[in-house]
Amino acid sequence: MCRLWKLCAACLVILLWLASQAVQADTLEDSDRPVAESGRPVLLQAGMRHYKTFCAQCHGRNLQGQPLWQLQDADRHRRAPALDDTGHAWQHADADLLQMIRSGRFSGTPASVVSAMPGFAAVLREQQMIEVMAFIKSRWAIGLRMSQASLNPDFAGMPANAEGVSWTLPPNCSSSALQDWKKGGR
Repeated sequence: MCRLWKLCAACLVILLWLASQAVQADTLEDSDRPVAESGRPVLLQAGMRHYKTFCAQCHGRNLQGQPLWQLQDADRHRRAPALDDTGHAWQHADADLLQMIRSGRFSGTPASVVSAMPGFAAVLREQQMIEVMAFIKSRWAIGLRMSQASLNPDFAGMPANAEGVSWTLPPNCSSSALQDWKKGGR
């Protein structure tokens, strides 16, 4: 009987710790949020493992998303979008992507909007979520990675080789901030 109480107490401590981590993560300021750098091999390897375990069943092994992901399914849910160059994840700042992974929804989404995306706050630590983001970003063309980095404070996450390669913005990108960065006005 004593062992059972000790086991229950240990489980309670773990659950309280997980809950405190989720609350702490939700209260971070955007400027305090780590950035998923797509050029760090150690992040990419761990991120690939986490992606395969938690994300690939919905978003696809090659980040291609579910078939016809742009459409809503019969329950009026969006299908899992592509996370490769053909998707739209690169149009969101790291803080927004982290929020989506953590809670299954963007912070500004009304509570009445149903999301089929599960939140992973109870399953993944924030560092693991950042590793997943770094892996996903590493699969984007350099122009998309630069465009996405322009959405982060101080262009955080800008690829290290951004100035030394030829690139263009995606046709649907009109980021004046990135245009300024390209012209040298950082």
